[in-house]
Amino acid sequence: MSIPLTPSKPALPKTVPTAPKPSEKSAAKPSVKPAERLVSLDAYRGFIMLAMASGGLGLGAAAEKVNAKALAEKLPKNETLDFLASQVDHVPWVGCVFWDLIQPAFMFMVGVSMAYSYASRQARGQGYPRMFGHALFRSIVLVLLGVFLTSNWSKQTNFVFTNVLCQIGLGYTFLFLLWNRPPVWQFAAAVLILLADWGLFMAYPAPPADFDFGKVGVPADWKHLTGGAAHWDKNTNVAADADRVFLNWFPQEKKFEFNGGGYTTLNFVPSLATMIFGLLAGGLMRSERGAGAKLGWLVVSGLVCLGVGYALGRYDICPLVKRIWTPSWAIYSTGWVLLMLAGFYLVVDVIGLRLAALPLVVVGMNSILIYCMAQLIGGWISQTLQRHFGEGLFTFYGVTFHDQRFDPNYAPIVQMSLVLLVMWLVCVWLYRQRIFVRI
Repeated sequence: MSIPLTPSKPALPKTVPTAPKPSEKSAAKPSVKPAERLVSLDAYRGFIMLAMASGGLGLGAAAEKVNAKALAEKLPKNETLDFLASQVDHVPWVGCVFWDLIQPAFMFMVGVSMAYSYASRQARGQGYPRMFGHALFRSIVLVLLGVFLTSNWSKQTNFVFTNVLCQIGLGYTFLFLLWNRPPVWQFAAAVLILLADWGLFMAYPAPPADFDFGKVGVPADWKHLTGGAAHWDKNTNVAADADRVFLNWFPQEKKFEFNGGGYTTLNFVPSLATMIFGLLAGGLMRSERGAGAKLGWLVVSGLVCLGVGYALGRYDICPLVKRIWTPSWAIYSTGWVLLMLAGFYLVVDVIGLRLAALPLVVVGMNSILIYCMAQLIGGWISQTLQRHFGEGLFTFYGVTFHDQRFDPNYAPIVQMSLVLLVMWLVCVWLYRQRIFVRI
C-alpha cells in the first residue's frame, strides 16, 4: 500500500539558515524562507499509517465469523460490524470506500511534504543539481524497497511495481521537476497527465465480444463495464496489456499473464497527478495566506474535486476505478484527501490541539518504519504475543464482562489491535530518542 515516505524533520531549535556555498549561489536563493513545520501533516500521515498498519483491524474476519454464527442461530446480522468491515476492504472495481483512500492519501502527502522538505533544503543553501540528485536517489531507493517488500514471501525477486512504494518512486523525480514552479504550471501538468491517460485508454481497442476473459484472470460472474467504460475493464485495458510485455522483461517465477487484483505498473502516471495536487496543496499551506483562507481553499477545492470526479463517472466519461487509477478516480479521491487535510489542519494547527495529536504525530514522523514493520513483522509480533501471554490472549480466555464471556469471534479485532499497539509503542520509543528513519 503506498506513504509519504519521507517524514519531515523533527522540530529543532530555530537557527539562522547557513549561507549557500559559493558554487551553489547561482542555484540557491539565499532569501528563501525556511519551511515551518506543519504538525497537522504529521498527524494526518500518522492516522493514515496506523490505518494501513492495522490491516483493517481484523474487522472483516470478525464480521464473517459473527455473521456466520448469527445465521446458524437464525439471528439478525450485525449490520454495524458489517458496514465497518466493508470500509476496510477495497471495492472489487468501480466505487470507493475508506480503504481505497489510503493510497491516494499517501501519494497526496508526498506532494505536500515535497513543498516543505525541498524548501528547507534550499534555505540551507543546497543547489538545484544537488536536490535533483537527491530526488533521483530517493526514487530509485523507493522502487527497490518496494520490490524488496513485495518479494518477501516469494522464492525469488518478484519484479512487480504496483505497490505504493514503487508507484511513488516511479513518479517522484517527475514530481520534483515541477517543484518550485508556478502553481499554474503544476496544475496544467496534472490536467495534461490525466487527459493523456484518458485518451490512451479510450484509443486502445476494447476486447471483442467473444474474448475469453478467463485467461486474464477475470471470473465468469464478473460485472463487466460497457460502452466507453469497457476500455477500463479489468485486465483487458492498455495498462494491463503493457504489463504483459514489460514485466516479462524481468526474471519471473512463471510468465506474467495478469495481476489478480487488476493493478498495473502504469498507474504511476495518473497517480503522479495526485502527487501534483498534493504539491499544490503544500504550496498553499506554505503561503502567506491566513488560516481561514487556507481552510477555505482546501474545503472548496475538495468539494469541487469530489463533484467533478463523481460527474465523470456518473455520466460514463470515465469510471471511478482505484485499482487502475482512472483520471476520474484521481480527481475524486483528491477531493476526499483535501477534506481530510482540512480537518487535520483545523483541529491541530488552527484550534491548536497539538498535544492531542501527538499519538498520531509519533507515527507520522516514522512512517517508513511502521510501513516496513507492517509488511514484514506483523505476523511475528502476533505469534510472539501468544507465545509469552498464552494462546487465549486474543479471546480473553476465562475473562468475563458483566457475567458474560467474551465472544471469541471478535478475536481478530483484539489480535490486530494488540499488534498495532506494539508497533505504535516502537514509534513512541523512537520519537523519544529522536530517531527517525528517512530516505
